[in-house]
This record gives sequence, C-alpha cells and structure tokens, in this order.
Amino acid sequence: MTSSLSKRTLMLAVAALCAIGIVGGVAYAASLKKGLKVYVIPKNLGNSYFTTADSVKTDGALAALGTLGEKGTETSGTAATPASQLPVIQSSIAKGANALIISADDPLALCPTLKSAAAKGVTVVTYDSDAPTCRSIYVENAPAQSIGESEVVDMAKELGAAGGQVAIVSAAASATNQNTWIGYMKTELKKYPKLDLVSTVYGNDDPTTATQVTQGLLQKYPKLKGIISPTTVGILAAAEVIDKAKDIGKVLLTGLGTPLEMKSYIENGTSPDVILWNPARTGYIAAYAAVELASKAITDATGQTFTAGSFGKETIGPDGTIDPGGTTTFTKANVNQFHF
Repeated sequence: MTSSLSKRTLMLAVAALCAIGIVGGVAYAASLKKGLKVYVIPKNLGNSYFTTADSVKTDGALAALGTLGEKGTETSGTAATPASQLPVIQSSIAKGANALIISADDPLALCPTLKSAAAKGVTVVTYDSDAPTCRSIYVENAPAQSIGESEVVDMAKELGAAGGQVAIVSAAASATNQNTWIGYMKTELKKYPKLDLVSTVYGNDDPTTATQVTQGLLQKYPKLKGIISPTTVGILAAAEVIDKAKDIGKVLLTGLGTPLEMKSYIENGTSPDVILWNPARTGYIAAYAAVELASKAITDATGQTFTAGSFGKETIGPDGTIDPGGTTTFTKANVNQFHF
C-alpha cells in the first residue's frame, strides 16, 4: 500500500511539474500570455523589405502577433538612422510595451535605452540587424557567412574569368548586419584575385542617397565592372542607375533584393542573380520568440526550442541566435515563382 501511494504521489508530482513546465531546472509558463503590447520597430517605415517582414498581408510579424492574441504595432522613423529610430523606441516603452522586436540601425546608440527597458522587464528581440549586447534573442535572416560569401560567388560568376573592378553599395555604415556581411565578402574576395574591390559606399537605406552614391561610383570608376549591394533599397537604386546610364551588361549587379522589385532587372540582364531569404519568415519567427520570452515559456539559453506556428520548431543557438533557414538565388529561371 505504501509503495502504491508513493508511486501515485510521484506521478502526481511529475504531472504538476509538466503543467507548469520545467526546463533545465527553470520553471516556465504552460501557456502564452494574451494581450501583450508588442512593438515591431524596423529600421525605417516605407521600406519594402520591412513591409514584407512585418505585414499581416505577407504573414509577417504582425500576422504572428494577431494569431497569438497580442496587441501588435509596427512603428519606426522614416529614415534608417538611430536619430530617427531611438525616439520611437523610447515612445514605445513609455506606452507600456511588454516586448520590442527591433531591427537595429545602430547598436551603440540604441543599447543604453534597450538595456534600461530590459531591466524593467521589457523583452527585447532583434531581427534582421542585431544589437548583441542588449537583447535576449536575435532572429537572423540566414547564416551571415553564407550571405556574404554567396554575393561574391555570384559576382564572380557574372563577371567570369576576366574579373574586373567591383564596388559595394551598402546601407548605413553602422548597420550590424551590413558590416558583418561585408566582412565575409572581403574574406571571400581573397579567393578571386581578378576581382578588385575599389570602394564601399553607403546609401543609408534611402533611395535618393543610394542613387547618388551609385552615380558617384560610375563617375569615379569608369572601368567598374560590378556592384554588390547587400541591401534591398541599395540594389534597387543601383539597378535603376545602371539602366538609366545605359550600362546594362557593362556594369553587372548582384546582392540582396526582393524578387518582385528586381524582376524586370533580372530579366533584362542588369542583375542576372539576386539573393534573399523570406523576410516574412524572419519577422514571423521573431514575433513568436518575443511572445515566448515575454510569457516566460522559454529563456534565451542555447538549445531552448519553441514552435513558431506554421514554420514549425525553432531552436535557439549560441549567443541567443536563431537561424530560420538559408537563402534563395533568384534568376530568370525561377523569379516568377516568388511573390514578395
């Protein structure tokens, strides 16, 4: 009888632990909280990349928050600068944010505010562009090394054995993701001695600025053969400049672009290869991660897992980073298959 009672007591205890959840000795909530105020703060508003990453229509971050029963709001400044983004973050915190999902324009400028918010219990998750020292989880677009290397490999393929002068049209000089990718590009370029990197310029994810710096490259380097732009705003601006200058085929372009925006330039040969991932997937997973964290259903510890709706199981890797998948290269052969 005593043995039977002991077993029954043990089973009840185990059931109770399962009800509240125990992971590595840390208790977590059995269900996610509803009605959390979650602010999605991209680098800037009016940027088609973030419209895809965040929108309900594209099954991005706001769609995920709606599915989870949270109060999701997308907000940011109009310029991709910390001076434009920081007041929005501060305002979101003042409005009672439970969680922030941020693509960081400048980690150094944003971190004091984000650290202060985290100390008050606000969950901070980054996506697209990281702020490593002042967030819990970062949802990257794809492995950074593969992004940087792929852009160089595509450029080398486009230019062929002759190679030539190439330049980079980046976003902001302070953008974590851009600088990381460019670092991997420079390492990969060492494998291609015929590719001569002559300049890196910054368009600040602003169409007008990106247009101007691309025009400056064509004027300064009349022998320029290729441009790599690891930003959707920059690559679109560069494509338009090359077309207007009637340099199609003379200066080849690759980088990160959405298939819908770049379709005509892929088809006319301005940019034979364009690389990207699914931005909506990144935003969707970031939203789930933020709610899971804010509900204390997970921590940011390596190996923690959660299910991000239709995208399935996600695992937190080293340094609190989630890798949602690889990249896709868009060419004439497949660009019509994609609708973002």
